[in-house]
Amino acid sequence: MLGMSEEIAEIRTLADARKVLASQPFSVLLGARLTEYERGRAVLEIPFREELLQQFGFAHGGVLAYAADNALTFAAGTALGPSIVTTGMSLDYLRPAGGTLLRAVATVVSNSRRQALCRCEIYALAEDGVEKLCAAAQGSARVIDLNG
Repeated sequence: MLGMSEEIAEIRTLADARKVLASQPFSVLLGARLTEYERGRAVLEIPFREELLQQFGFAHGGVLAYAADNALTFAAGTALGPSIVTTGMSLDYLRPAGGTLLRAVATVVSNSRRQALCRCEIYALAEDGVEKLCAAAQGSARVIDLNG
């Protein structure tokens, strides 16, 4: 995964995955956190804060794109291992994302030894806990050789 430190050879647990996320300076800047990491699934959350909003007070589209990209890649990593990169992604914005938290839920749809296709739904959570689907993405990741 992007920004992964070389000390992390395998990612087996949520704690391992959180170490990888913490090694990504951009993820730290956004305040992203992994809340689930299990075979075929990853959930990434980003608390809303003023610096992540656009002019109308909604989450900036770039923040949603980041959430989809990283959640998709972490989900793919559950099937392929840690030495992967995103190879492509499409994202549909369905409604403005407002509230207190973004939650990106990614699942593996199909995978081979070297590539995985994943889907991601991004929800905006309101203060009362109500979730609204605000974006959906599909993307793929592939294994890379970090030594060559």
